[in-house]
Amino acid sequence: MDTNQYLEMFIDESKEHLQAINENLLALENDPNDMNIVNEVFRSAHTLKGMSATMGYEDLANLTHKMENVLDGIRNHKISVNSDILDVVFSSVDDLEAMVNDIASGGDGKRDVSEVVQKLLLIEKGEDPKSGTVKIATEAKKEVGNTGNDRMGILDEFEITVLEQSKEQGFDSYHITVKLRDDCLLRGARVFMVFEILEQIGEVIKANPSVEDLEEERFDYEFSVVLVTKENAEDIEKRIMKVSEIENVIVNVFSIEEYKQDQNSKNENNLIVEENASSSAAQETNSKGESGKEKIKGQNVSNKTIRVNIERLDILMNLFEELVIDRGRLEQISNDLNNAELHETVERMSRISGDLQNIILNMRMVPVEQVFNRFPRMVRQLARDLNKKINLEIIGAETELDRTVIDEIGDPLVHLIRNALDHGIETPEERIAKGKPEEGTVVLKAYHSGNHVFIEIEDDGAGINRDKVLKKAIERGVVTAEAGANMTDKQVYELILASGFSTADKISDVSGRGVGLDVVKSTIESLSGSVSIESRFGHGSIFSIQLPLTLSIISVMLIEIQEEKYAIPLSSIIETAIIKKQDILNAHNQKVIDFRGKVVPLVFLKEIFEVPVVNEEDGLYSVVIVRKGEKMAGLVVDSFIGQQEIVLKSLGNYLNSAFAISGATILGNGQVALIIDCNALIK
Repeated sequence: MDTNQYLEMFIDESKEHLQAINENLLALENDPNDMNIVNEVFRSAHTLKGMSATMGYEDLANLTHKMENVLDGIRNHKISVNSDILDVVFSSVDDLEAMVNDIASGGDGKRDVSEVVQKLLLIEKGEDPKSGTVKIATEAKKEVGNTGNDRMGILDEFEITVLEQSKEQGFDSYHITVKLRDDCLLRGARVFMVFEILEQIGEVIKANPSVEDLEEERFDYEFSVVLVTKENAEDIEKRIMKVSEIENVIVNVFSIEEYKQDQNSKNENNLIVEENASSSAAQETNSKGESGKEKIKGQNVSNKTIRVNIERLDILMNLFEELVIDRGRLEQISNDLNNAELHETVERMSRISGDLQNIILNMRMVPVEQVFNRFPRMVRQLARDLNKKINLEIIGAETELDRTVIDEIGDPLVHLIRNALDHGIETPEERIAKGKPEEGTVVLKAYHSGNHVFIEIEDDGAGINRDKVLKKAIERGVVTAEAGANMTDKQVYELILASGFSTADKISDVSGRGVGLDVVKSTIESLSGSVSIESRFGHGSIFSIQLPLTLSIISVMLIEIQEEKYAIPLSSIIETAIIKKQDILNAHNQKVIDFRGKVVPLVFLKEIFEVPVVNEEDGLYSVVIVRKGEKMAGLVVDSFIGQQEIVLKSLGNYLNSAFAISGATILGNGQVALIIDCNALIK
């Protein structure tokens, strides 16, 4: 079978299952007794194993199988969950992710996983993966001599009634556990054959997993049933063992009286627990229930989605960009001809294409959840490495951004979160000494505002020490002592974004090399975004990232310099003004203006872009006031043309070094207008 046609789907689905496993393992660590979570992890692992085996990636399938055995032990109460066991499972997930990434980059998915496999085998045997000492869970002890009542799950009233009536009529009830061989390929077929035999000699009352899961092969190599029959246990076992690829069969008498007694005692215990539970716990349960309902609703919605290759969306976007250019051309022709019918048709076409533009842009939108999902696992590991207690809160994960932006913001956010954990949050001892809770909190928040998305990383840690930052900056020659004395707190905080700057006292695996925040600044600015910092020393910091919703179709102000046209992104513009020549002042060999009480330097674009002079100047200057963070500048132009939506086109590899030009666009009259990069003009 040629599996190459399914490779892309395999990689996408594998990544989804691994992400689901990561999320559920983190949830399991917080609630080790929730078997629903274990079942979810087991299902994802089992599906991944099946897909890997089908595609021929045996190493991937084998490691998943070993991990599955541990999960099965947890599910059947043979292994009790603790941090050491979860560390090993997380480690195996890391190896699985590395294998999938290797396959995605054209590799064969092979990897030396002998160390983690050895640890998984130790856990499976009930031994400590660290020391190798035997640690048998209390549940495992209870398993000895078990008649199967506990492992059967909960019977409903109808099933209990059937079992009671069957006993009255002289039938026997049995709990049967069937274990298939590890090399069994057609598990669904073997289950069918077993059920066919059982239905010839009696009636199957209950199956665990459910019949649907068994038919779909959503189980490992073991399943249980409750059977009502007049046959004896020995005959039942012999009949089932005649089916090939069955390793063993365990047949125990199932006592409905014992089952009911067990359930009654469990219900009494649950009532006692519920009565003792505090009201806050009850509220928490309600909130969990509501979030669970929301999750279910979300899952129902996701069933209405289809997978579309991102290249198709890129092609659709490129075609629509051409349509936007032609729309501008039609509007220009309509205005020139001044024909009422043509004008009306063009207006209608503009409205429809505007709606189409919104739909296409929304299709390219992806929830930031795709990026945020990787951070809980990272925070857990870093907190352990740094011996700190940290709670990560994620707010607004459903906020959507253009896919091209999503692809780029992962690394900057990693650096900011690592910075918050290492430099921001104090150790538990330091926090207690300061009167803070020993567990620090990092809040990762995303929200829309206008045509922008804001992502904030907030921590309740030590905050930024202004004096320490300024001292380091002066030592490294980033600023002079005189300039530093006149800087505002915000300006000082932004010094930590300078290249090679670090306030860490020692270099560690986490930070101290001074490369992290510099990467954040350069990457975000390359996306036409900005980074701002707020901090209170001793109380915490907020790093805020502002990003455009999309990078392909943008709103600009068209301006003219002599006979050339340029575009300035509206996101950078504060306002426009017309000033007299005599209002221009000189300060430090720089021409400036007094703009609403602030000194704003002027940038003459005619000189920057070396535009040939054709028209003589008059006594007035048209100025576009732009900003980059807290800094402002006045761009001097010849005239304003107006606001327009344009398609941002790359200049290509030959012209990508052009100063202060981020791209180009084709206007309605066929002219090319260069798009000005305001960030490059403001130092």
